[in-house]
Amino acid sequence: MNAIAEWRNWSGSVQAKPSRSASPRTEEELATIVRGAAKVRVVGAGHSFMPLCATTGVLLSLAELDSPIEIAADGASAWVPAGWSLKRLTAALWERGYSLPNQGDINPQSLAGATATGTHGTGVELGSLSTFARAFRLMLADGSIVECSNEHRPELFEAQRLSLGLLGIATRIRVNIMPAYHLEERIERVPLAAAIEQFESVARTHRHAEFFVFPYADEVIMKTLHPVAEAGALKEPSSSDETIFRFCCDVTAAAPAVARVLQRQLMRLIRPSRRTGPAYRIFPSERTVSFEEMEYEMPRAAGLSTLQEAIAWVRKRKLPVAFPFEFRWVAADDIWLSPFNNGPGASISMHQYSKMEWRNLLASAEPIFRAHGGRPHWAKRHTLTMKDVFALYPLAERFCKIRAQVDPAAKFANAHLAELFGIGP
Repeated sequence: MNAIAEWRNWSGSVQAKPSRSASPRTEEELATIVRGAAKVRVVGAGHSFMPLCATTGVLLSLAELDSPIEIAADGASAWVPAGWSLKRLTAALWERGYSLPNQGDINPQSLAGATATGTHGTGVELGSLSTFARAFRLMLADGSIVECSNEHRPELFEAQRLSLGLLGIATRIRVNIMPAYHLEERIERVPLAAAIEQFESVARTHRHAEFFVFPYADEVIMKTLHPVAEAGALKEPSSSDETIFRFCCDVTAAAPAVARVLQRQLMRLIRPSRRTGPAYRIFPSERTVSFEEMEYEMPRAAGLSTLQEAIAWVRKRKLPVAFPFEFRWVAADDIWLSPFNNGPGASISMHQYSKMEWRNLLASAEPIFRAHGGRPHWAKRHTLTMKDVFALYPLAERFCKIRAQVDPAAKFANAHLAELFGIGP
């Protein structure tokens, strides 16, 4: 193990000073570390905007943990390393002829981190990555290993499906897979009013659909993905898009009043495009311009009207928001701590350039989403209190009971999570 002066998340807004960091290569090495530590948190890509990974104890990475991929005989699931990034995992599955059923639009996160926080992509009938998990190999606070699934230790399994890392350390996860498939990506510029009117039809016609809308633009960037037969070489996106966008963000940071004109001009540069390729290559996009993000999962019926209200709120106050809103649909699930466990969801992401003031902006916008029944993504910016958590999640008490059984000393809790769930010292 190594001492480190400071750890920062991807955007730089979360800092911590762990006592040690470690990247164990075997479960035996991991168990030794866990048994000897008072506090432990595991980090993947550090893509959480909330302090989920922050710790004064041991900070672990499982990226190097030695663990093979084991495809089930029926080809419907596979045991995979929990600490691998989605980028590494999906490439390895592709080599074996398989894909994940869905992904989000970035892939540096670890599989364990994505499932533990309810990370998701898009799709009317496709749930978050947490819904793909069929079993977990879990290291508990005493270094022992247990496996849990619907058939074995089902209550632990239900709690672990979206656990925020509070129950133990997942070393392997059995996930749903499917035969490898190709996707066609289409990007179009659509008037905002038309996008709102037509989104349900677009979302039900395509396997994946979402749109991005700058708060001062009257058009959106509509993105759809749909399975197709293999069709030639993959066309990589132009790196100039991120360069232009970074320039626009820097100009907005320096002169906020130009946001309205700049965003409308930026939209004029969007041209219709089409490309096809392996699903694991088409799903992710480059995200090199750093930002802060708040994401609320809304009841689907309230999604589009809430988005319109948020846009109007920004415009009325002439707020300097450099990034677009992102709008998606996600399927319902039955996971205890999932924001989608009360019916089909509409996901609204609000971003701000990391070089601009974001904390007050996001906190001031949050009541709009809360007022319409929204619940935040656990890893994105929010201001929930313990009272809010237990009000929004009736099964949180059941989750906490399981947590106390498997980790009575709260080895896997940090200050942020202890405050959210009322976990004592």
